[in-house]
Amino acid sequence: MMKLFISGHTGMVGSALVRRFQNVADVTVVTRTRQELNLSDQAAVMAFYQSEKPDAAIIAAGKVGGIHANSTYPADFLYENLAIATNCINGAYKAGVKRLLFLGSSCIYPKLAPQPMPEDCLLTSALEPTNEAYAIAKIAGLKMAEYYRKQYGVVYHSAMPTNLYGPNDNYHPQNSHVMPALIRRFHEAKLTDQAEVVAWGTGRPQREFLHADDLADACAFLLQLEAPPDLVNVGCGSDVTIRELVEMVAEVVGYKGKIVWDKSKPDGTPRKLLDTTRLNQLGWKPQISLKDGLAQTYASFLEEMKSNRLRS
Repeated sequence: MMKLFISGHTGMVGSALVRRFQNVADVTVVTRTRQELNLSDQAAVMAFYQSEKPDAAIIAAGKVGGIHANSTYPADFLYENLAIATNCINGAYKAGVKRLLFLGSSCIYPKLAPQPMPEDCLLTSALEPTNEAYAIAKIAGLKMAEYYRKQYGVVYHSAMPTNLYGPNDNYHPQNSHVMPALIRRFHEAKLTDQAEVVAWGTGRPQREFLHADDLADACAFLLQLEAPPDLVNVGCGSDVTIRELVEMVAEVVGYKGKIVWDKSKPDGTPRKLLDTTRLNQLGWKPQISLKDGLAQTYASFLEEMKSNRLRS
């Protein structure tokens, strides 16, 4: 029997992890809400670990947001994510947790990294300025996991997912990621019969998207490996342009109006496609296509809105 702590279980990734593990016979899932446990509080995190003594932990908690949020609140993104990483990793080690999986983000890689981005390109050149603070915190976390493993022999390792989407996402009109922002924008435009919807940038940047349930399945796969890589990318291995994504979301939502591109807004990184060779060779691949995942996510969005559970 494995006692597994999943941090950030109320978020999109954490809730997907809970769904993945809650019916596994030999796993007991332990969770805490932000009100019950402030992961930025070192003493509180240490006390939690000492009390619960989980066998393993997945660190999925974090302060997240899109280009606007990252650019506006860089100090908050750096401090909160750095505090969560250091407290959760060091606290786990001090409490005798032998297995830990730290979840990062593809934004850890350089802005002009080779495409697709292999794990080895980490720290080879400058980061994308709009989310540098968040990326630095995530890099520190994955390096902590790597060095605790190297120095202390604990199996602490990291997974770097690509852009994620799925049920229980954050649909805040300004501070959400591109996928939920688009779903909400087109849904509201459809309801109010707006003649046009404005999309940011040129539409040329290319992005890769992975359903949160696929990420959760990849995490379960990695936790079963006796000797996992220190760092492994988790993605689907293909990408779409933002323009293609916008048109796909509009179609799924059923919006029939015009799409106007505001080229005065930032595009962000030109392309972000992960090289998933390492994970594929280990034996894992995603199962949910972007089209099917979008349809599922929009259905979930409608249900969350209807039941007043929409995160925004």
